[in-house]
Amino acid sequence: MELYLDTADISAVKRLARVLPLQGVTTNPSIVAAARTSLWEVLPALRDVLGGEGKLFAQVLASTADQMVMEAVALNQRVPGLIVKVPVTVEGLTAIKKLCGMGVPTLGTAVYGAAQGLFSALSGAEYVAPYVNRIDAQGGNGIAVVQELQQLLDLHTPQAKVLAASFKTPRQALECLLAGCEAITLPVDVAEQFINTPAVRAAVEKFECDWRSAFGTLALA
Repeated sequence: MELYLDTADISAVKRLARVLPLQGVTTNPSIVAAARTSLWEVLPALRDVLGGEGKLFAQVLASTADQMVMEAVALNQRVPGLIVKVPVTVEGLTAIKKLCGMGVPTLGTAVYGAAQGLFSALSGAEYVAPYVNRIDAQGGNGIAVVQELQQLLDLHTPQAKVLAASFKTPRQALECLLAGCEAITLPVDVAEQFINTPAVRAAVEKFECDWRSAFGTLALA
């Protein structure tokens, strides 16, 4: 299983990388814009905070296949090993096919349907990112889409991985893992909900209180 953070917040990545077994960081244009920092500053900073290891993902902005390819090549050259996110549109599928032939790794993003995701994998995308919560927000069933997509990839393009994205709750992420997803990317707030459960903190505080009441200290000896 591969676990990523979906953010451009350097301090958050540094804080959570100490705790979680992160494989890298995913970004998108909205995330980078919210950070108000140049992409060319964000990506090296993320690589540094990950100790020079881990995968990074960044997205093209162009709307035509030729321009997408140009941007993808530039991203890949500026940040070696970077995986380029390409929206799975008509132009995006064309770009993914071209980039696959050029040896540039891609992720098919903005996926709202299982067939759409399968086509991106068939075109050469190494990862496919269904938008779980966004599908739910449109009246669909994000987890069902993930389940269908995972089954399709297992059957037809086993070399590609579902990298589920767009979560509002930890439960959504868990459902994707139960569906067989090999990778998920979590917003910082959802990642923190996994490791900062109020009930757990309350239990620990009760242990501390009982120990202190009995022995007057929190020391084991």
